[in-house]
Amino acid sequence: MSTVAIDFAGVMKSYGDKIAVDGLSFTVAPGECFGLLGPNGAGKSTITRMVLGMTTPDAGTITVLGVPVPARARLARERIGVVPQFDNLDLELTVRENLWVFGRYFSMSTREVEAVIPSLLEFACLESKADARVTELSGGMKRRLTLARALVNDPQLLVMDEPTTGLDPHARRLVWERLRSLLARGKTILLTTHFMEEAERLCDRLCVLEGGRKIAQGRPHALIDEQIGCQVIEIYGGNPHELRALIRPYAQRIEVSGETLFCYASDPEQVCVQLRGRAGLRLLQRPPNLEDVFLGLTGREIGK
Repeated sequence: MSTVAIDFAGVMKSYGDKIAVDGLSFTVAPGECFGLLGPNGAGKSTITRMVLGMTTPDAGTITVLGVPVPARARLARERIGVVPQFDNLDLELTVRENLWVFGRYFSMSTREVEAVIPSLLEFACLESKADARVTELSGGMKRRLTLARALVNDPQLLVMDEPTTGLDPHARRLVWERLRSLLARGKTILLTTHFMEEAERLCDRLCVLEGGRKIAQGRPHALIDEQIGCQVIEIYGGNPHELRALIRPYAQRIEVSGETLFCYASDPEQVCVQLRGRAGLRLLQRPPNLEDVFLGLTGREIGK
């Protein structure tokens, strides 16, 4: 096995006058979960399409599982499982039939597919739904089936584009549990997401993106420590610009996003003292997170 699962080197991609990916370089090691974190339009989906050889870069080189892409993308895809952003299951087929048909796409024999289906159903917690049509499944069940389907060929690498978008918190956590079990089995995951908690829980390393550019990279908690390194106070109500002047002497950094003021302070009590007794204010003190990293780097929250 190659010592590098994915190698992006100086990759550029534009659509007309819009730059989707701007000189991006990163590597993914075998067995790690590498996250691409950024808002919609940051270039995440374009990157996954280039990894799969479905989109050709304008410049730079891409190697996936030791082979050049897109030149030999077909060879690479034989060892890749894909979970697209939106489910593309065959709604008229049953759960079992969806798995069977997908196995045949990989030229697996009937015996090989039939042998792996029980374990995939168990993995997806869909044993009782094996003969149900996809139209009868909940959104969470469909997402788990899409994940199980991506494993039918026992891939080395999983490419997952926003795998939990649209799921309720319970269904999202169940998918996270399944992804952690895949990492424990030595699978490599390239994960795109805009969910902070998902990135912190699953990813060994992150590449933070905006406008197709890498603006930070590292382990989630290391990025938080490096970029923030102190407590955060969210301040709601009042005039953010007046409040900024009041607490500036006690803050390491202050950001305003919409009507919310974010105050980063090593001694948050001093900030709270300055605001105590002011009518109409609501304060939330918390540890820093990846949203703060993005806000500090770009001046805006990741969802805006």
